[in-house]
Amino acid sequence: MIFENLPTTPRAEELVDKAFSRAARSGRAKEGLEAQQSMLTTSANILSDNLENVVTQWPDFELVDPFYYELADAIVDVDELRQALSRVTWASRQIDEIKREYQPKLRRTTPETARKHRKQAFARMADIVEQIADDLLRIGEARDALKTVPDIRPDEPAIVVAGYPNVGKSSFVNHVTRASNEIATYPFTTRGVQIGHFEHDRVRYQIVDTPGLLDRPEDERNDIERQAVSALEHLADAVVFVVDASGDCGYPIDVQLELRDAVERRFASRDVPVLTVCNKSDQSRDVAADAYMSVTADENVDGVLDAAVEAVAWEPDIPPSRQE
Repeated sequence: MIFENLPTTPRAEELVDKAFSRAARSGRAKEGLEAQQSMLTTSANILSDNLENVVTQWPDFELVDPFYYELADAIVDVDELRQALSRVTWASRQIDEIKREYQPKLRRTTPETARKHRKQAFARMADIVEQIADDLLRIGEARDALKTVPDIRPDEPAIVVAGYPNVGKSSFVNHVTRASNEIATYPFTTRGVQIGHFEHDRVRYQIVDTPGLLDRPEDERNDIERQAVSALEHLADAVVFVVDASGDCGYPIDVQLELRDAVERRFASRDVPVLTVCNKSDQSRDVAADAYMSVTADENVDGVLDAAVEAVAWEPDIPPSRQE
């Protein structure tokens, strides 16, 4: 998963304490100028290397899949995060410059003067780290927030399930993924987005249940939810929009179809097919739909899944056979 293995981001004071305490230990093992030189090199290397690692462990947002970019931007402000990472890179380079500036000074002086130079270098390095204290906090908060981003693979076909609450979306997803028991919930909304997997003709598909995102009109979504929907646009190869014509869900069928139309418009720009599926068809079929099913009665659920797979029309990349 793209954000799963990001290391814990140190706080500024923790990093400075770590660097200077290790420097003190290295200095005690030596004497005179050599001790001051060792303390300078040890502290600078720990600070610059740790700060560099904070940055290099993050993916390059210019290169990540648009789905992950949009989803990350829905959870944290990617522009602010990139600015924080850039400032940490600057700090790492500044500390390295301080080390190079003071190393010759510590070689051409007395032990007492070398000690003064080393203390000056320590003060300057600590000041640099203090300047990026807020950036380190912001990066750490972003890391903690993005750990929950699901292991969705943009190179695998994905089916997004949408519709009003209580129409049977989650029941359909649970039914489809029951055999593999591969389903997980991610807290992008108050109710969580569910990602499941199933196989069809030896192709692994992802299926996304979207409570809190595609179950109400866009003007009722907050900014984070609208951004998350934008991410789904990059992911979806087909949308299954579930309606309930029986009235049991609590929403009139005309209201449900208005939301369906809005979802169709949303995904039309990426030529993503939207299938209208009438659930609870054993109770009512009073709606025009692409397919009918009843999850509770186990009627035509597999047929709906076949229709969704057909709408995806996934063609895996198969390398050409080697020419004789």
